[in-house]
Amino acid sequence: MSTSDTPAPGPIGIDDFLAVDIRVGTIIAAAPFPEARKPAIRLTIDFGDAIGIKRSSAQITRHYTPETLVGRQVAAVVNFPPRQIGPMMSEVLTLGLPDAVGEVVLIAPDRAVPNGGRLF
Repeated sequence: MSTSDTPAPGPIGIDDFLAVDIRVGTIIAAAPFPEARKPAIRLTIDFGDAIGIKRSSAQITRHYTPETLVGRQVAAVVNFPPRQIGPMMSEVLTLGLPDAVGEVVLIAPDRAVPNGGRLF
């Protein structure tokens, strides 16, 4: 079963939605992450003054290379606890959607917005 075949969960309240802090940031550095269990790219993302610069590991090697990512804006959950992934601490969860074969396509605004802007 692919993620697009997964049934939608039941309704949530607005407080549940507001508890998830999704912000936009600009990728300022990207590098291969060969130490990860699955092919991944190590990202450094600038979320502006209030959040700062955070790191993330993303399994996005099918559609992206480190060179094509620098300067792109992405959406990420910034209030999950940090998670150890191989030798690095991933501080945010970079968000994406599966394509037709389940490979990640990044979520991004369709025009430039200030870093740190919160999804609402």
